[in-house]
Amino acid sequence: MTNAKTNVATDAGARTITVSRTFAAPRERVFRAFTEPEHLAHWWGPDGWQVETLAHELVPGGVWHFVLRGPDGTESWSKATYQEITPPARLVYSDVFSDREGNTVEGMPVMVVTIDFVERDGKTTVTDTTQFPSEEVLQQVVEMGVAEGITQTWERLAVYLGRE
Repeated sequence: MTNAKTNVATDAGARTITVSRTFAAPRERVFRAFTEPEHLAHWWGPDGWQVETLAHELVPGGVWHFVLRGPDGTESWSKATYQEITPPARLVYSDVFSDREGNTVEGMPVMVVTIDFVERDGKTTVTDTTQFPSEEVLQQVVEMGVAEGITQTWERLAVYLGRE
């Protein structure tokens, strides 16, 4: 799926979804938007959803535990565990659905997310590649509407970066 600015591509054989977009902001600013809860609170999640960070430690092995709340009160809890942090160029973390306490929900797959930030002429291209444990899990996520959700999320980021 592609809109005018965000490209979302799936590769079933590689079990990945890759999302890319160029933002009109310097790399350091975009990296902070992805790594600091005070920034994430303004844009993380699709239209109508809000994020609340319960824990955040930006170090290898550190955890970002958060909940997304939908306009109808739906809650989606997640826990990301940072594996690699190379400011302002790269983030790698595992992501899994959790409960309120941060425990992994039994039977839920762990996804590995790699985000690269490349600056050119004052703009930053962000490429997010999410690796799924199987083609079946990838297909389930695609059917849940991930392309639409991530497109809305990154549009919110573009608006937020324009206001900062």
